[in-house]
Amino acid sequence: MLKTIQLEGLSSPVSSLIMGSDYFTPENQETASQMIENYLRIGGNTIDTAFIYSGGLSEQAIGNWLDNGNRERVNIWTKGGHPNQNGHTITKAELKEQLKISLDRLKTDHVELYALHRDDPSVPVGHILEWLNEFIEDGYISTFGGSNWETSRLEEANDYASTHGLRGFSFSSPNLSLAKAKEAYWPGCISLDASDIKWHQQSTIPVLSWSSQARGFFTGRFDRNDFSNEDLVRVFYNDDNWKRFDRAAELAEKKGVTTIEIALAYVLNQSFPTAAIIGPQNKEEMVSCAQGASIVLSKDEINWLNLDVPTPSS
Repeated sequence: MLKTIQLEGLSSPVSSLIMGSDYFTPENQETASQMIENYLRIGGNTIDTAFIYSGGLSEQAIGNWLDNGNRERVNIWTKGGHPNQNGHTITKAELKEQLKISLDRLKTDHVELYALHRDDPSVPVGHILEWLNEFIEDGYISTFGGSNWETSRLEEANDYASTHGLRGFSFSSPNLSLAKAKEAYWPGCISLDASDIKWHQQSTIPVLSWSSQARGFFTGRFDRNDFSNEDLVRVFYNDDNWKRFDRAAELAEKKGVTTIEIALAYVLNQSFPTAAIIGPQNKEEMVSCAQGASIVLSKDEINWLNLDVPTPSS
């Protein structure tokens, strides 16, 4: 069974693997529904979506599945507040409108997890917390977090919540992966650095990581001389990440697993609570994710994979 993370406000803890759905649409409903069923079979219980995914079609596809007697089987996590053509949408009116549209698409009256897809530092964090707590009081959401929020801003928010008797952010959703991003994969995205990881170790705020397997960098389909994937090259191609790839491949061979499974295990074996959003598109990839989630890595192995030490401890 998958490990779980208990978040404030949830009756059912979040499984360490979270099903990503950015490719779900009503047009591929059969595939989407089958992938959800495959995900549940490996012990998963939380589906990730967002107001903007596939222009709302992701939420619609999930809603179609939920409406078939499945609502009580999963936690649903959606996100709002992504910038649009007019800029930031972090206002109470826009967030509430997006959330109501999301609930309508999902064919449910509430979601267990909600996250702000981006931050708008120009908006006082106290205002944002008041709005999110009101969404909880209205029964729209059970708990909330920040996607691509700076740790300093999360700390400010939770300090405000503590001193004002409000619920604070119960999780963060940045990028965390063995391959370190050279630059943002999409504008406004946050990837954890060493200081961010130290903050999460101290605060114990869980990380629900997107692109935990570095967009396929560890699949073995690419090498140092393959520049066909421009985004992968732009974000992940450098000497240190290829050294991390080599070490992951070496450890995978030693353990009898695959390189990408080691990369997933790296995320799930941190010294603070973590979960990983996964995006398998067939049964074999789902089984691989389950295998990766079952791997136990020592602190020494984590440090070696991350190039913190020159050789692994015996």
